[in-house]
Amino acid sequence: MAVNRDLQLKLKRFKTDRRAWFSFTALALLFLISLPAELLCNVRPLIMTVDGKWYFPIVVTYSWEDFGGNSPAEPNYKSSEFRQLFEATDAVNEPSLTASTEIPPDKNALSLDDFEDEEDFLIEDTTQEFSGLALELDDFDETEEPTIFIIELSDFDEDIDSDSTTALTKSIASQRTKREVWMLWPPIRYDYKYIPSESLSGQIALASPAETYSEHLERTLPSSWIDGHYLGTDDRGRDVLARLIYGFRISMLFGLSLAITGTILGCLLGGVQGYFGGWIDLIGQRLTEVWGSMPRLYILIILSALLTPSSLLLFLILNLTAWMGIAAYIRAEFLKSRNLEYVKAARALGVSDFSIMRNHILPNSLTPVITFFPFEVTAGILALVSLDFLNLGVPSPAPSMGELLAQGKTNLQALWILLPTFFVLTTTLTLLTFVGDGIRNAFDPKKSL
Repeated sequence: MAVNRDLQLKLKRFKTDRRAWFSFTALALLFLISLPAELLCNVRPLIMTVDGKWYFPIVVTYSWEDFGGNSPAEPNYKSSEFRQLFEATDAVNEPSLTASTEIPPDKNALSLDDFEDEEDFLIEDTTQEFSGLALELDDFDETEEPTIFIIELSDFDEDIDSDSTTALTKSIASQRTKREVWMLWPPIRYDYKYIPSESLSGQIALASPAETYSEHLERTLPSSWIDGHYLGTDDRGRDVLARLIYGFRISMLFGLSLAITGTILGCLLGGVQGYFGGWIDLIGQRLTEVWGSMPRLYILIILSALLTPSSLLLFLILNLTAWMGIAAYIRAEFLKSRNLEYVKAARALGVSDFSIMRNHILPNSLTPVITFFPFEVTAGILALVSLDFLNLGVPSPAPSMGELLAQGKTNLQALWILLPTFFVLTTTLTLLTFVGDGIRNAFDPKKSL
């Protein structure tokens, strides 16, 4: 009960620090907004209906065949080919069931123009098959219209049955009917890896969110807002805002996960050294010093050359040294607390060493752990951004703020890549620093309410 009361006083002290409390609220809100990034930035509709049938592309993978196409692959919902599946077919380009076909005249055939009006004469066929056949000019009635031969499907009753005709009629009728389609799109109709194949602004890669003059095209290009790119595109045509939101989420998750695992390992190893002392503490300290002298960057380069780079591999490599800072604080707290009266009383009562460490010493040694935690998150985010900047972090096309910074350095004219990324990164680290300062002041025993 005393621990809970003390914790309540510390939380109240933390809330009175307006800068720390505002920073914590803003950072938590931004992180919670970025967690469902798929609902904010996606190339799939959230919900869609086709002729009254409901589809949920955000959670279910459909194929072209599900919407009336011929391919088993997943459709591109933003493509013009997908939209054409639901549009009415032009009747002029469709085949007709009753096709009127005029038999073209033979170039070698005789016409009325070959005869003079004032003369009456006979036309004799020169071929042996029609020898003796004569045509008089009176046989040609100038008032008669030329005969048109009409061919219908009914003339082929022996070859086409009624079932196939009915099926063909239904197929063409369905092509002419426009299907009712409704889609609910996310606010940003792009994800972190989608590269569009067409653009209304006339530029896919490095499309600017402001109007720019292209010397190559010799004309002014409109803003990328016309294509839905609110912060432009990168050098591959991917949406910068979508990659920034996904990259912020990955950075926060990576930093929090690294801080949590590092804290757990540091409490375990530092607590064992501090509680038992003696040779265990001496050997542990020497091994820690040797291991800490090895640079993490070299270890990462060597392991990346031997193993396939991945986010999990990067996380495991950074965890090899992430525990050292907190382990030193916990070791000092356990060394100080192991000779206190309540620990000696617990030993006299026969309580096991592990129970004493977990239930008695650790709860009273959490002050450095809690105050050090925000700075561990900051260190984890900086480590990930630095490695991604050097192309040693998460593999492409995974989004990363470090990769965006590298693109901004390569394309200095594309300020819409560099400035937003720099702003998001510095704001995140600043807010974490303010939160850490507030926690440190709240848990400082010298501070009074």
